[in-house]
Amino acid sequence: MATRLVQIHLKARDDVALGGFWAAALCWRMDSEAPGVANLEPVGFVYPDPAAVCLDIVIDPAPKTTQNRVHIDLATGSGTEQAELVARLRALGATPADVGQGDVPWTVLADPEGNEFCVLEPRPVYRDTGPIAAVVVDCGDPRAMARFWGAAMDWTVHEVSDDFATLRSAAGIGPYLEFLRKPEPKTVRNRLHLDLRPYPGDDHTAEVDRLRTLGATDLDIGQGDVPWTVLADPEGNEFCVLTPA
Repeated sequence: MATRLVQIHLKARDDVALGGFWAAALCWRMDSEAPGVANLEPVGFVYPDPAAVCLDIVIDPAPKTTQNRVHIDLATGSGTEQAELVARLRALGATPADVGQGDVPWTVLADPEGNEFCVLEPRPVYRDTGPIAAVVVDCGDPRAMARFWGAAMDWTVHEVSDDFATLRSAAGIGPYLEFLRKPEPKTVRNRLHLDLRPYPGDDHTAEVDRLRTLGATDLDIGQGDVPWTVLADPEGNEFCVLTPA
């Protein structure tokens, strides 16, 4: 049994407006499976596919209060492309953000609801990821996170150190999942979290039990009676295990 990362869940005060921003930013299409939910995926995409990690933007009135511990990095293929993308994103409503990055070759922006993200300078490792280079999670122990998430999913661990760990789909396509060492502890519920999905024919309950044995814990965030299961990883990051598909 195994799961795989299929989408990022992003909370928003206005799902339609924020969905419109990210659809334009990524050049993806936007749909809605229900009121209060904007579903974003590449044009022509057949869900689920490791070629992309989709984006679900879900309405939530709670305000953003701290710097997000999960963010998106966007890929570019040249310095010119980076500059043009930053200019286009700012025209769409993004604003410069200072997260203490100092003098770095990438650009840190915030979307219209204040969610931080990075526009990276050209890096060969991200040349074939699509517009999203990586989903980045701040953590206290990248090695421990790589052990948990490497066992939780069928994704391949590519690099592990005391300060950084990275995984990518077993197919070797799509964005990376990265863990970056940050000393600040998690204090509030994440506005972005990961959604995992078991494969067709797998048993949802058995998969959730397997994740618990790896160190995941049950979490009640007021989800009520839903078909998915809400868990937390060993550092308290919320994630959902969706039904097999």
